[in-house]
Amino acid sequence: MEILGGVPPEPGQAPPPRKPAEYDGTWRYTTPALDCSVPRARHAVRDLIRRRRVPLREDLLHGLLLIVSELVTNAVRHAALLSPEVAVEVSIGPEWVRVAVEDSHPYRPKALEAFAEDEPRTGGRGLLLVQATVDEVGGRCDVEHTPSGGKVVWAALPLHPCAAATSPLRPR
Repeated sequence: MEILGGVPPEPGQAPPPRKPAEYDGTWRYTTPALDCSVPRARHAVRDLIRRRRVPLREDLLHGLLLIVSELVTNAVRHAALLSPEVAVEVSIGPEWVRVAVEDSHPYRPKALEAFAEDEPRTGGRGLLLVQATVDEVGGRCDVEHTPSGGKVVWAALPLHPCAAATSPLRPR
């Protein structure tokens, strides 16, 4: 008898290896730390997701693109003095899509508190948006230092939010 489809492994056995999906992989590129790099990074990530046919719901794609915009904007605005280039990396696996932005500045950003409506401030909420977007779908985000003294700010979203159980969220 031949059994087709997914069969859970016997207790004590490892699950069978899965065949990588056509969209699995990691893509990385660098871009100048300039304002014009923000829309370029967003468009590049959108085009990659579509070209690789990643099964990402439209609302998750919009959330991912918001995260890309915010992370690249932060690198351009706050790290450009020490980091004339920023690296954008997209990793796609069977359950997660992870975007990371790396720069050479050692400062570890943190989200500012929400402002009162009467405060005239127009910026400073980017990491709050990233955190809210990630939290809404059960993703994760963090900041890690690089061996060269810079940092990587990353966020990972589940491809299927209901199935987000384990995550390969550590940087490579």
